[in-house]
Amino acid sequence: MFHLHGNRHCGPRGSRRWGPFAFTFEVDQPGMHGGPRGRRGRMFDGSELRLVLLKLIADQPRHGYDLIREIEDLTGGAYAPSPGVVYPTITLLDDMGLIDEQKAEGAKKLFAVTEAGTAHLAERADAVAALMARLTDLGAERQRGDSASVRRAMGNLRSVLMHRFSQGEVDTDTLHQIVALIDETAQKIERLD
Repeated sequence: MFHLHGNRHCGPRGSRRWGPFAFTFEVDQPGMHGGPRGRRGRMFDGSELRLVLLKLIADQPRHGYDLIREIEDLTGGAYAPSPGVVYPTITLLDDMGLIDEQKAEGAKKLFAVTEAGTAHLAERADAVAALMARLTDLGAERQRGDSASVRRAMGNLRSVLMHRFSQGEVDTDTLHQIVALIDETAQKIERLD
């Protein structure tokens, strides 16, 4: 489980808080950032976020919202930087000559990596790989947590049924109601997209 801390309230879900150039979280899993259970660490400092955004822009030209969405996708929804962090970082990358604004339709500014940006990433290839791994590891951890909640819910159903049937004979009407509920739930799950 991740407990988020910071000094600015932002983000599409309204539940994440972070400072202007860093995202802080508490990790209830051992091994993240090489530290013990419950250690606090930063998701990204300013230079790390610049590298992540630059890498994503190098993969394909993007605008700010695309970057936010891509990071959220990589983490399985566990983390999405705020626009208040991403847009100033894009401006800084542009000022540094590492990205350049491209012509795009509409009001959104599309950015592509420059030769200087490609060279910057190449010089820091190990750091970039570690940062991208941090994002995908967070996504994998989130997915494992999601699977665990399904297993927990199935265990709850099994326990309730065992308890109910261990209390003695179940009348036919109750048995039919239980079967109908289970069948109905199975059908609803099957129809989910």
